[in-house]
Amino acid sequence: MNVLSVASELYPLIKTGGLADVVGALPLTLQSHGIVTRTLIPGYPGVMAAISGATPCLEFDDLLGERAVVLEITHQGLDLLVLDAPAYFDRPGGPYVDQAGKDYPDNWKRFAALSMAGARIAAGALPGWQPDMVHVHDWQSALTPVYMRYATTPELPSLITIHNIAFQGQFSAQIFPSLGLPGHAYWEALEYYGTIGYLKGGIATAHAISTVSPSYADEILMPEFGMGLEGVIASRAADLYGIVNGIDARTWDPGSDALIAGNYSAATLKKRETNRTALAEQFGLEQDNGPIFCVISRLTWQKGMDVLAEVADDLVAQGGKLVILGAGDSALESALLAAAARHPGRVGMRVGYNEPLSHLMQAGADAIIVPSRFEPCGLTQLYALRYGCVPVVARTGGLNDTIIDANEAALAARVATGIQFAPVSAESLRQALRRTFRLYADDKVWQQIQKQGMKSDISWGKSAERYVDLYKRLVKG
Repeated sequence: MNVLSVASELYPLIKTGGLADVVGALPLTLQSHGIVTRTLIPGYPGVMAAISGATPCLEFDDLLGERAVVLEITHQGLDLLVLDAPAYFDRPGGPYVDQAGKDYPDNWKRFAALSMAGARIAAGALPGWQPDMVHVHDWQSALTPVYMRYATTPELPSLITIHNIAFQGQFSAQIFPSLGLPGHAYWEALEYYGTIGYLKGGIATAHAISTVSPSYADEILMPEFGMGLEGVIASRAADLYGIVNGIDARTWDPGSDALIAGNYSAATLKKRETNRTALAEQFGLEQDNGPIFCVISRLTWQKGMDVLAEVADDLVAQGGKLVILGAGDSALESALLAAAARHPGRVGMRVGYNEPLSHLMQAGADAIIVPSRFEPCGLTQLYALRYGCVPVVARTGGLNDTIIDANEAALAARVATGIQFAPVSAESLRQALRRTFRLYADDKVWQQIQKQGMKSDISWGKSAERYVDLYKRLVKG
């Protein structure tokens, strides 16, 4: 089966979050099932620099008013189609925001162009290759099934995966005449409270919808989590699937990871101490036996970082240490930096994202805190399981699906893999941390939790099988 995947990010070429990891890892796993995936991504400057040997395979003289070329290349086992459209993607800053952190004002056009290119490739524009179906990801490529429905033929089966419904691609209705769609597409698919909703359009037109965990699939049917789209999703409930993400077990393997200070396994947990020492040195922490907690996250309200800032002093008072890697809301950055200033040697922080450092943090910290108010799936807790870094997580979405709470019954059955808490409040997190400290104080129990987490099957194996089944169902009609 041939599948066209359309996405705005793909690891290892461009990454701002977990979307890139999924888009990069899933095609590699699907290969063993006879699924050949070609992934269309934008030609950002960093992407273009990494694919210097790519070959032109398709030209667009007028892609929403701009010229573009599709380049093909195989990069680290991934079969890629790169949309080289300098007017849209050759600019400083990030994929979605400029150097000042502001959204590009033409994001509506940039990602409509990506989607239109995807729809034309789906319709057979690429010489010598025809996909059997199309898989799109989040709002940035959500217009692909819209264009497939209203602007190109034939219409292939399509799947849209919602990685985070909070990001919807909502724009002024005034842009509609520039999208190259017939007038009735506005009312049938795109109209959203008087505006245009890209994600809403994808949900309305794709043949199936998936989210990245079963719990999140249930949650987005409710107003608390549906972010205004719960009604649209409820109307498509029969076509909604929750498939939990996996991780690339080759990239995230403490036994062979070249980015950490010392390799280890569940059978050689004592060797993990080398990473703990290196992590403490990296952040200037005091070298003592108190547990090291880490946070690797966007610093936003959704991620519960305001709650983390509120409990940082309590964590230190109990004898713990905290290291933070992330960027986001300036007020939250300032609050966490202030905690680091109050507690030198006990709290350390790096603003930004650093892939090698994130590996060392997973390998060296004793526990990771993930206090998200909602979390479609989450990958950091999966990496943590793999590395023996015990997750302390909010009971929501994919966190609930992937972590088994260390209650008395789970500990007795030797199946516990972490600590869950609810609701997301300072007091609830304080109680979870107190529980974590008690568990950490018992070496035998703590190692049992670590080893059980490291044994968890968090690869793409089972999830890929579910995607294969869904793909086949869609292609068969």
